[in-house]
Amino acid sequence: MSRKIVASVFISLDGVVEAPDQWHFPYFNDEMGMAVGAGLSNADTMLFGRVTYDSFAGAWPGREAAGEEDAGFAKQLGDMRKIVFSRSPLDFRWRNSEQAQGDVAEVAAALKREPGGDIGLSGSISIIRQLLAAGLLDELQLLVHPIAVRKGMRLFDEGEPSIPLKLLKSETFGTGVLNLVYGPDTAPPTGGYQEAVASLGE
Repeated sequence: MSRKIVASVFISLDGVVEAPDQWHFPYFNDEMGMAVGAGLSNADTMLFGRVTYDSFAGAWPGREAAGEEDAGFAKQLGDMRKIVFSRSPLDFRWRNSEQAQGDVAEVAAALKREPGGDIGLSGSISIIRQLLAAGLLDELQLLVHPIAVRKGMRLFDEGEPSIPLKLLKSETFGTGVLNLVYGPDTAPPTGGYQEAVASLGE
């Protein structure tokens, strides 16, 4: 059985995923922390884009060293193999970090053939888009925040083919955040307007 690639994304009600540090934190609670942790509980490898990696590397090693309540999760991240996609050479200071050798689809497909645990992503939207387009993403966790940000990059860009997904899990947090987990839909619904009209008359 091949390894799963599992992605987790903070997303607003209007689909914005950019700069969650500006709108996400008022909605963070223990429920969300548990959901994010559960999504990575079986992972031993993480994929990153350069920007997301720099954000994580700038925060989590210090949290691990501080030994406060999130130090266990910080250590879990530090112990994972971390593969970073960047067009420029990188100088790593966070342990177990390496630069990807190849494009996203090539690296992801090769990783899925190797033994090991799940392969996780947190953010890194460009990588998620490429994995979805290549049919390599097994689970997409959307933590939908009840706020319309109204500016910034959306998860899905325009002009690309449709990507059918099926809902694997849904959960509502006390803050109003929806925890929605999707997987690829290999047999999406079919039909059109005439079928829809006919079903209304039944």
